[in-house]
Amino acid sequence: MLVQRRCFLARALAGAGLLTLSPQLALATPGLLISNVTGLYSVMVAKAVAPSAVEQLAQEVRQWPGQVAVGGGRFSMGGQIACAGGLHLDMRELRQLVWLDANARTVRVQAGMTWRDLQERIDPLGLAVTTMQSFANFTIGGSVAVNAHGRYVGNGPLGNSVRALQIVLADGAVVEATRRRNAALFRAAIGGYGALGVISEVELDLAQNVPMERSMASVALEDYPDYFLGTVRDDPDCILHNADLLPPLFDAPVAISWRATSKPLTETARLIARGQSYDMHQNAIFALTELPCGPELRTHVVNPLVLDKPAVVWRNHEASHDVAELEPRTRRISTYVLQEYFIPVRHLVAFVREMAGIIRQHGANVLNVSIRHSPADELSLLPWARQEVFSLVVYYKQRVHEKAHAQAGAWTRAMIDAALQYGGRHYLPYQLHATREQFLRAYPEVAQLRQLKQRLDPQGKFSNQLWSRYL
Repeated sequence: MLVQRRCFLARALAGAGLLTLSPQLALATPGLLISNVTGLYSVMVAKAVAPSAVEQLAQEVRQWPGQVAVGGGRFSMGGQIACAGGLHLDMRELRQLVWLDANARTVRVQAGMTWRDLQERIDPLGLAVTTMQSFANFTIGGSVAVNAHGRYVGNGPLGNSVRALQIVLADGAVVEATRRRNAALFRAAIGGYGALGVISEVELDLAQNVPMERSMASVALEDYPDYFLGTVRDDPDCILHNADLLPPLFDAPVAISWRATSKPLTETARLIARGQSYDMHQNAIFALTELPCGPELRTHVVNPLVLDKPAVVWRNHEASHDVAELEPRTRRISTYVLQEYFIPVRHLVAFVREMAGIIRQHGANVLNVSIRHSPADELSLLPWARQEVFSLVVYYKQRVHEKAHAQAGAWTRAMIDAALQYGGRHYLPYQLHATREQFLRAYPEVAQLRQLKQRLDPQGKFSNQLWSRYL
């Protein structure tokens, strides 16, 4: 019976066009379930490999007869790391330092290296990552593939600090891509979610590691854009900045800035120690999301305890946070998820008002919304910042049952409609709730990606759940 069920599933997938390899080949390899950090949207693949050398990676791509998807730290949340019945490339064994030029502040690494691994290599030399996410567990190649960003003031997306990429194409060819050499491929690979090939090496600009001092300001929502533009954006000493909005009104930004300083350190550790226990964080998140007084606890207890203390730390220290800080004790009943929207600066206040209304109307359990900023992205083919934008990162708790999925989909699509109304876009590493029409309105440049894919990957070897749905 088990074999019959597998045969039926494989033929159904093949008939639906979701499986390029034959049903017989799919059955010859035991199926593997590839999960992401949320535990949602796991994907059954035919095979998973973890190459430890670029030559092995190229051989796996060249020899596999079906579709191929790429994964690193598995922090994308909607199946962007796998395709049904295909080959999953786990990049985490491809993590070596290729070379490091401290004088030129440049480095080249294999794509499976994490930001934390890189930090440990460059910190003794007084160097820091230029742009990365707020947490250091992500692989560098995965971060480039989603064109990640962080709280860095003026830097924009990660792609702006990428100097070169090594990419394995559908035929197994290993090519170099820069702003001048294979420029179309370079632009499309940054934020391309593995549509054209596998990023195997990344060359990056680095920055200087300096002490930073934290400051905090409470600002009215209506005043925040002018506050940011007037006191943060053009301040050469301001390295990191974000503002937190709390439920239920989301109308009182708490602005947090980190500026270069010569003051004595309050924390002498250069990096946050690995392997710490985050039991207190887990308990706090549970209380904030489950107790009726959660928002009040955050405003009147948690924030004062955390933010009112003087803080002067190394840049690398603040960039070395572990996502375990956010990990719940269990994901059997509920999970923690992100969404993100990029809104033109002039429309921030209006969008936040509408966003807050959508969240309250649907009863979404949103813990907080973090505001960041980015100048226009003039590099990537699929830019999430067509113009200067504020990004709004929505951090929320979701039950794992099907009804909760449907509810999350409904309010997510309402949020995407609101973002589109104000000339904005939604970010693509998260749950795939957007309709095809919403996706095409948000990212009309995908037509250029499709043309490039027809040239470089005419058989459609590289795919995942994101591109199966929208490309």
